[in-house]
Amino acid sequence: MDPRTSTEDAGWRHRLDQAERLCRERGARFTPLRRRVFECLLTRGAPVGAYELLAELREEGFADGPPTVYRALDFLRAQGLAHRVRSTNAFVACDHPGDAHGGLLLICRECGGSVEVEPDVVGAVVREQAALHDFEAATQLIEISGWCQRCRPL
Repeated sequence: MDPRTSTEDAGWRHRLDQAERLCRERGARFTPLRRRVFECLLTRGAPVGAYELLAELREEGFADGPPTVYRALDFLRAQGLAHRVRSTNAFVACDHPGDAHGGLLLICRECGGSVEVEPDVVGAVVREQAALHDFEAATQLIEISGWCQRCRPL
């Protein structure tokens, strides 16, 4: 949740390459717009709203209206590359692209930074409870708001 460093820069570039490879293997078109939207999500390090993305993409000549951005976000979500943060109606890059999974999304109330954590134990409990109620969960992302180490109140 600290500002991006050169190590993190290399990390998001690796994740961008991984996403391109994943889409190519699936026969999914990772168009320049979809790539740029994903890149924006990666470099933010925090959930971002579609209209914030639209403003940035308009400046770069990538998008002309909300439907364009929402279609790109829908594609990224369908490919397991992004999540929708329901509590804020924002979007964040998936930290584990391509994996069918559910996780915990820890979101700092102060700086807005987020971290996706793979909770094997929590996921198992959710799947077990869903099965007990004859319910098949399609998605599982638990959002937890609080404070990161840097922003935590004393």
